[in-house]
Amino acid sequence: MARSSRIPLKGLATGLKLTMKTLFTRPVTINYPLEKETPVPRARGVISLDTEACTVCMLCARECPDWCIYIEGHKEEQPPSKPGGRARSRATLDRFDIDYALCMYCGICVEVCPFDALFWSPEYEYSEYEISGMLHDKDRLTEWLLTVPEPPALEKS
Repeated sequence: MARSSRIPLKGLATGLKLTMKTLFTRPVTINYPLEKETPVPRARGVISLDTEACTVCMLCARECPDWCIYIEGHKEEQPPSKPGGRARSRATLDRFDIDYALCMYCGICVEVCPFDALFWSPEYEYSEYEISGMLHDKDRLTEWLLTVPEPPALEKS
């Protein structure tokens, strides 16, 4: 019968060698609350809203697979732009809420908006202690607009 050529406790020695090697090296991860990571410029963090560009078309709410966007609006009569012209009606935004407890950050609402009223902001620190705080209203969504970076320049052909 052939005797196996295994060295006793070889696995233990290999494990101790690996432990000693990694014991004195810096970890790859960062210590999050103390050190903040800088996201890439076009990172997806939170969705921001430009209330001036929103026309209450509700495309974003209809296309959202999670139904986490709530929009309400009304029509207002606008005076004619020229003398003798016709009065027009314009939709005015009353409520625009996004429930981030339901949102899956797919970005369909940003892509489908024909008037560029929704943007991705790279901000990622908006956690709350209560789940009801994850419902952001239009004022809070408008505040996120200040953190949206400029879009990249178009390529010259």
